[in-house]
Amino acid sequence: MDEQEVQQQAGSPELFMFLASTVHDMKNSISVLSGTLESLLSAHPSSAAPEYGQMAQMLYQTKRLNDNLIQLLALYKDVGKPGYPFDPAPHSLRGLVELVSGQAHVLLQSRGITLETACPQDAIWTLDEDLVIGVLVHAINNAVRYTRDRIRLSIAIDGDYLELRVEDNGRGFPDAMLESGASPRAAINFLNNSSGLGLYFSSEVAKMHRHRQRDGSIALENGGALGGGCFVLRLP
Repeated sequence: MDEQEVQQQAGSPELFMFLASTVHDMKNSISVLSGTLESLLSAHPSSAAPEYGQMAQMLYQTKRLNDNLIQLLALYKDVGKPGYPFDPAPHSLRGLVELVSGQAHVLLQSRGITLETACPQDAIWTLDEDLVIGVLVHAINNAVRYTRDRIRLSIAIDGDYLELRVEDNGRGFPDAMLESGASPRAAINFLNNSSGLGLYFSSEVAKMHRHRQRDGSIALENGGALGGGCFVLRLP
């Protein structure tokens, strides 16, 4: 088999479909495992047993895996392309915060991390709720890895943009990541097992949100309300 034949097989639609189906099955299995761990941790929320800490770590890792698999599936379906089922609609920002907080509650509680929230009470914004929740939950799961004990989810209206921030009180992002401008390619780091997939997915979701020649964007900063790393999602 020559090199051209190998490339043709590697790019075959059947292979892509098989890989997507496999990823989907893996995601479903991990979702079941994650749900079981959440149930076990919720049943013993104040347990000091060593097994509790081990289950909390397992839950964190399963959520990271689930995030990555969901993002892979979305990217396989061409997030940001005209055919993707992008579904923007008016949503309560307070409701958005509650949904994200609810998804992160058990993990944060099991690791002794406090989640602070701030949001305009009655504000409405047009966005794709499922995609934005996916971005914010991923950012929180990432912050769990670096924070000392606090994470802050805040939403504010800044002129013509909605600014959604996930901040922590850890040591902040390294200078190389800040200088890259949240570029997923620059974020790849084999030493800490970072592929940049989350940043790429978040950037694509942000760019899908357009209004009157304005596009959404993401950014990484240090400082913020808690003095650590800040993930910023801006939507027009």
